[in-house]
Amino acid sequence: MTIIDITRSLAGDALVYPGDTPPRFSQRDAGLYLISELRMSSHSGTHIDAPIHYLKTGATVDELPLSHLVGPCRVLDVSGAGSLIDATDLEGRIDGCKRILLKTGFSQCYAFREDYPSLTPGAAHYLISQGSLCVGIDSFSIERFDCDGSVHRKLLGSGCLIIELLDLSRVPEGDYTLVALPLKLSGIDGAPARVVLLDEDGVE
Repeated sequence: MTIIDITRSLAGDALVYPGDTPPRFSQRDAGLYLISELRMSSHSGTHIDAPIHYLKTGATVDELPLSHLVGPCRVLDVSGAGSLIDATDLEGRIDGCKRILLKTGFSQCYAFREDYPSLTPGAAHYLISQGSLCVGIDSFSIERFDCDGSVHRKLLGSGCLIIELLDLSRVPEGDYTLVALPLKLSGIDGAPARVVLLDEDGVE
C-alpha cells in the first residue's frame, strides 16, 4: 500500500486567500527544548470547512463526522473544464462514490489568481443528488472568487463537507482511500488538515 500526502505545506510563503491571515511562525529556545508560536487563519493551507463557516449555524470543525472524511474516494481529473466546473464535467463519472476529489491543475500554481477553478451551483447540486459526503478541490475555494456563497451553503447545508487547497499534482485519476483529519479546534469554522490517500494497489 502506498500513502500519498496530498497536503500543501504550511509556511510563511504559503498561498493565502485574500483577507486571510498569512501564516506566521516563530520559534524560541526554552533551554531544554524548542517551542514555536503559530499565527494563521483557520482556513490556512489545506483545510476543511465546517457548516458554520457559511451557514453561521450548525456543526463546528470539532463536531464534524469523521466518517465523511475517511473512506473510499475517487479523484476526478477535471483540468479540461477550465475555471468553472459544471455538472456535465461530473456526470457519469462518480458511480456511487461518496467522497470526490477534483484535480483541476491548480496544484501547480503558487500564486493567487481570481479565476481559480471552482464549482458552479449546478455541479454542487449534482454532487448532492449523488449523495456526496465530502468534496475536495486543489484550488483556493470550492466556489468562485466573486461568489455569493450559494455553492458553500448548498454543499454544507446538505451534509457534504468541503476540503480546499489540496495538492493533487502527483495523483492520477482513480479510486483511493481518503484520510482527512482536521485539527480539533473547539467551536471553530474550519481547520488546517493533514490529508492523505491510501493506494491499495501501490507498492511502498
